[in-house]
Amino acid sequence: MSVTVREIMSAIKNLSLEPEAKRLQKIEQEIKDSCSSFVTEVEAKRALKNSPSNQKPKKGTGSNPRSCGHWYVRSRVCIVCKTKVEKREGRAFDYLVQGLQLSHEAVALTKRFTTKSYCVKERKLHLVLDLDHTLLHATNVSRLSKAEKYLIREAREVLRKIVVGEDSTEFLTKLRPFVHDFLKEANEMFTMYVYTMGTRDYAKALLELIDPEGDYFEGRVIKGDDSPYVKTLDLVWAEERGVLIVDDTASVWTHHKSNLVEISKYNYFRDDGQKDSKPYSEEKGDESESNGALANVLKLLREVHCEFFRVKKDQLESQDVRLLLKINRT
Repeated sequence: MSVTVREIMSAIKNLSLEPEAKRLQKIEQEIKDSCSSFVTEVEAKRALKNSPSNQKPKKGTGSNPRSCGHWYVRSRVCIVCKTKVEKREGRAFDYLVQGLQLSHEAVALTKRFTTKSYCVKERKLHLVLDLDHTLLHATNVSRLSKAEKYLIREAREVLRKIVVGEDSTEFLTKLRPFVHDFLKEANEMFTMYVYTMGTRDYAKALLELIDPEGDYFEGRVIKGDDSPYVKTLDLVWAEERGVLIVDDTASVWTHHKSNLVEISKYNYFRDDGQKDSKPYSEEKGDESESNGALANVLKLLREVHCEFFRVKKDQLESQDVRLLLKINRT
């Protein structure tokens, strides 16, 4: 069973890096081939348990529309048995492949296998990163204060101008000090996701600054329209015991605060309502590179990662980053 789940993960990971049209063209065959035997096995076990004669069903019943559990659906069509599915309880994963939906059973199994596979084979956990005020700060050019207008005139390599959306809104963007070193080192310990409440176009423009080659996130970018009101680990393909979050806003993680490493808010530009102190842009300074927030968070991530993998391989399934974070905070 684990082999087929791994193949599913590999197929969807590869598809998520390709142009949308190519992904949709390939997903039917690639995922159908990889998961059909998995669904067959699950349905066979279920049928065997309920069968009066206690006889194992014939091979291939998993692709029969009557016996298929429709665990993997794309655009209301089951990827395995090709049956149209009018209504199916589950979770949408449009950020990976448009129209992809997994049943609750498939999500749970995939999360469990992914966590175990990455832990044992790559010694990696999962890390979810916010964008705004965590890895960078972006502001609409039209909102710059009078004291910040010099930023438009001065050509500075540390500042980037991005254009977002059909109305070509201009943003001035400042990457947080140490962000490139942080991502490079974190990538050695974690499979990383970006989770932003911003739009698709906004996230894409910012990622071109921090991960232009797709080396770190590889299409694992969850946006506001995937979960518009709160952020949730339900969309991350890993068990919660193996996921850490770095975000400056704790309130959006209603159900996952025990996974959260709250980082101080990075305000390079003047924010609305900021009256008591001047931002870095007006002071013409910046956060410390070697002893700033990202550098200190990386130290904590290293400690948790080290403690998680301190045990033997056969004990990894009992490890939990939430407990390790709690111990570290006391």
